[in-house]
Amino acid sequence: MASTLFSLYMSLLVLYSPFFVLSCFITLSRGHTLKERKHLAWRVALGVLIASVLLYLFGKYIFTLFGITIDAFRIGAGSVLFISALGMAQGKSVVQSDNVQQDVTIVPLTIPLTVGPGTIGALLLMGASHPHWHDKLLAIVAIFLASLTVGVVLYLSNKFERLLGEQGLQIVSRLMGLFVCALAAQIIFTGVRNYMGISG
Repeated sequence: MASTLFSLYMSLLVLYSPFFVLSCFITLSRGHTLKERKHLAWRVALGVLIASVLLYLFGKYIFTLFGITIDAFRIGAGSVLFISALGMAQGKSVVQSDNVQQDVTIVPLTIPLTVGPGTIGALLLMGASHPHWHDKLLAIVAIFLASLTVGVVLYLSNKFERLLGEQGLQIVSRLMGLFVCALAAQIIFTGVRNYMGISG
């Protein structure tokens, strides 16, 4: 049980890519005080938690509603996640700090930076793949822990900024991008294998 929880937690942490979000968070909160930054960090964590749990719990209904097979969705969601991760690995800038006065909690920090299209797809798949409530409860605990970790990383943004510097954050962000690429490839391969009926 502990190993399953840890595995789910690590998968979610890779999907959320907290250090990629951290670099965006620092850019978007340039005009904020330290207290405002810390408050914003917890609001983002709460937004990630709520969005993720809702997507996870109602994923199976989306498949039923649109008549999409789980494996077809795996291929599509994996492809979207791979494209997103590729941009992350290449260090492409995804945010502008033009207007620091606007509330950036939900858009863009929660969605689409932390819970992007690929992560949404992965959460929907996860929810549809867990029919039993004890599996769902375990996944919700993992989502809570991963969201909390995102909040802690953002809460300590000033310390990370001083410790790693801009280049250090870029390096860590690109490494996270590579891990997400690998996770996306695994989702695609699983979908293709199951869809083609190839035994693993």
